[in-house]
Amino acid sequence: MPQADPPTPAPAPTTAAAVDPAPVAPVDLMALNFSLEALPTGFARPTHVTHAGDSSGRLFVTEQAGQIWIVRDGERTLFLDVLANVGASGNEQGLLSIAFHPRFAESGAFFINYTDRNGTTIVARYQVDPTDPDRADPASAQILLTIEQPAPNHNGGLLKFGPDGYLYIGTGDGGAAGDPWGSGQSLNTLLGKVLRIDVDGPAPYSVPADNPFVGQADVRPEIWAWGLRNPWRFAFDRATGDLFIADVGQNEFEEVHFAPADSSGGVNYGWNIMEGEVCFRTNTCDQAGLDLPVAVYSHNEAPSGCSITGGYVYRGSAFPQLAGVYLYTDYCTGNLWALHQANGAWQDQVVGELSINASSFGEDEAGELYLVDREGGGLYRLVVN
Repeated sequence: MPQADPPTPAPAPTTAAAVDPAPVAPVDLMALNFSLEALPTGFARPTHVTHAGDSSGRLFVTEQAGQIWIVRDGERTLFLDVLANVGASGNEQGLLSIAFHPRFAESGAFFINYTDRNGTTIVARYQVDPTDPDRADPASAQILLTIEQPAPNHNGGLLKFGPDGYLYIGTGDGGAAGDPWGSGQSLNTLLGKVLRIDVDGPAPYSVPADNPFVGQADVRPEIWAWGLRNPWRFAFDRATGDLFIADVGQNEFEEVHFAPADSSGGVNYGWNIMEGEVCFRTNTCDQAGLDLPVAVYSHNEAPSGCSITGGYVYRGSAFPQLAGVYLYTDYCTGNLWALHQANGAWQDQVVGELSINASSFGEDEAGELYLVDREGGGLYRLVVN
């Protein structure tokens, strides 16, 4: 695709307020040496890693084909096998994430996001086997949500509970290229969005009364944010509740969006009017009402990349010099980026280079960070020396 020309001046976009998540220590991030500590390997195309929040110390790793593994004390245990349900023929299809209910220790409920054999996105609820905490009950499956996908790519796929206890769901624009179905800018489709639902309401779910589009005609009330291309990974700052959304770009730009904890939702992040900070396919465009990214990197300018893998704001205790820094990487180059605010302005820089194709970051219960390598099958802890 030809490179888009820079846009001519347009009405100023509405941008997220600059809110310091927490004071960031005046440390030279470039002086830090980031490395990866390998944990048990042998996974087949891992897509996600997370914890259950139940004080068990377990990590859970999803594999694209349809299995979920527990990692604990250097050992792997099969937690759930849904191979028969999952369709993973497309490069971006498969079992894409797992999220545990905020009261998982009491409820035993967790949720998975996958594409089925027809390529349809499924969000399903499961229960732990009441006789074995290291096994899920495959017979407990309850489908909450189905979203038909017109193409096999841009499935989004992340599930994550927010500080408000609601389940947030990232969905891509439906695939192909350039958003041919106009999903990003349409409010009557669930594609190209971040959704927000209440899994504790009447089955299969309810819509929170304060979702931004509740009660509006011809608008899906599940929508929390829109104008996204493929929000493959997003994360809440566990200390502040601020939301960081890493949106995978088209041919030129990868981007990070920020929503402060007090956001009431309803934000339009611009796709496919914009890609990054420039108009998409046109020289000029109407940017009024759009929330532009707080960080962008190009495919064509050093340090380059091809596909953003969103991470987390570091809130662990092992590396206090990273407190309040949002870390993310690029799937192709392995460039590790550090994003934070200083004196009300966003600072974004490459601080290292990882030797893996990182499909996902993850946190443990203590806030330490992990990554999974989709191609190599590895699970790693992020270390700073």
